[in-house]
Amino acid sequence: MGNSGKGISRRQFLTSSAAIGLGGLLSKKVFGRSKESGLSKKSGTRLILLGTGGGPHQNKMRSQSSWVVLVNDVPYVVDCGEGVARQLVFANVLLQNLRYIFITHHHSDHNLDYGNLIYDAWVYGFKGRIDSYGPPPLEKMTKFYFEMNAYDINIRIPDEGRLPFTQRIFVHEFSKDDVVLQNESVKVTAALVHHPPVEPSFAYRFDTPDRSIVFSGDTTPCDNLIKLAQGADVLVHEVLHKPSLTKAMARGAHAERLLEHILAAHTSHVDVGKVAKAAGVKTLVLTHFVPSDDSLLTDEIWIEGAKTHFNGEVIAGKDLMEI
Repeated sequence: MGNSGKGISRRQFLTSSAAIGLGGLLSKKVFGRSKESGLSKKSGTRLILLGTGGGPHQNKMRSQSSWVVLVNDVPYVVDCGEGVARQLVFANVLLQNLRYIFITHHHSDHNLDYGNLIYDAWVYGFKGRIDSYGPPPLEKMTKFYFEMNAYDINIRIPDEGRLPFTQRIFVHEFSKDDVVLQNESVKVTAALVHHPPVEPSFAYRFDTPDRSIVFSGDTTPCDNLIKLAQGADVLVHEVLHKPSLTKAMARGAHAERLLEHILAAHTSHVDVGKVAKAAGVKTLVLTHFVPSDDSLLTDEIWIEGAKTHFNGEVIAGKDLMEI
């Protein structure tokens, strides 16, 4: 099309589309709230499992690792496996409300969409700041992501009237056990865990006025994690099923080497119960399932393994499950 009098500019198109979209949202109000805009504001602490699959392979059963703690509806995202932004949308968590991100370690199934999540929050119109926490090289990753996407970012700011945002992202790197965040709503403590060869690798504990939630990250059974999780209400812990994994990998290339790595860096569905018992937690939530696409591995198989040593509540996590 040429620039005839009947044409519209890109900016006019975006403005018109936004108006149409807003009209659609307003037409879908249910009991005074919009389906697309999420549920009405809630107080207290909520946990939503965004992605419960382990490893970098895509599958139809589970998304990659990511979870979110909502404290008075403020989201604290833990890990950013591929698809985390879309999972937040499915969970009715507003991307423009993104405030805190925590990365346990730098394996791709935990950090691949870290930069994309920040970008998506910007596109949705966040106006505050975002603080991200994790081991090195998180600061370098953040800088390189902005450099890689500078062309797109610099076009959208004037063309779509968006606000500059890279100066409002604050990165906090650390390499040892510490309280990494404390505000009026939550205290977040990081503890080193054992996930060779990735060093450092962290678990996180969130203490709020009404709940305590611990995320193991990827780890073998680990005394430092047990110490961190002492008496917690919820322990969200990675898990693998060794017999199924061994069988599945027997057909693959480099199977022996990869299997050796996985078994030396993760926690079995039986040993995870030992960890939960030693920590004295109330509820054990299984996540980061390996293998994550075996339809023969029922919830009961995972839970019974953990209950070999743990008498508390055990939940086999699923994507978008709220606990």
